[in-house]
Amino acid sequence: MTKELWTAVDEYINDQLVPSDPALDAALAACAEAELPEISVTPSQGKLLHLLARLIAARNILEIGTLGGYSTIWLARALPADGRLITMEFDPKHAEVASANIANAGLAEMVELREGKALELLPELAAEGLETFDLIFIDADKCNNLQYFDWALRLSHKGTLIIVDNVVRDGAVIEAESTNADIQGVRSMFKRIAAEPRVLCTAQQTVGSKGYDGFAIALVIG
Repeated sequence: MTKELWTAVDEYINDQLVPSDPALDAALAACAEAELPEISVTPSQGKLLHLLARLIAARNILEIGTLGGYSTIWLARALPADGRLITMEFDPKHAEVASANIANAGLAEMVELREGKALELLPELAAEGLETFDLIFIDADKCNNLQYFDWALRLSHKGTLIIVDNVVRDGAVIEAESTNADIQGVRSMFKRIAAEPRVLCTAQQTVGSKGYDGFAIALVIG
């Protein structure tokens, strides 16, 4: 089993089930042209996010970590016409690319991109007293995953889905003595979730064109 095989399977799935889309293709091209890190979700993962948002009839979505807006577009397209998505991005260059990609996809009125450190933006968001979110996607710096999860829980309601990307880290998540802050951030989050009675959670390992990783999905039940 090799990454070449995983990538070939990804390409087959995409060819069969995730047809080319002008706005999404343009978003990836813009990210590449701007030399953003090649860490966007894959097309099939983007469609999974879209399907999950539609399954729960999400009207309000929060995304922590925008990058170039590729996952943002997938999620926003699952919303009804009066839905809203708030996405947060720390890097000004990433935010600029994402804003253009979101506008090119015709979603500028539905999506609000807030630029800055999420751990500073989240308290401000909470203080605004907006409606809680139906789906929260966490895909930012992994060292702060514990704090992001706590904020997600605070901004959720019974029935909210909280999805966290990149939780396996090439299998390094099992390395209890790791000095890598991202690994410890994921492990701290898992420990927190395991002790939290208000959520049901599982995690899945994934392989594909982006290598070996995984995601966690938590359902708020109380």
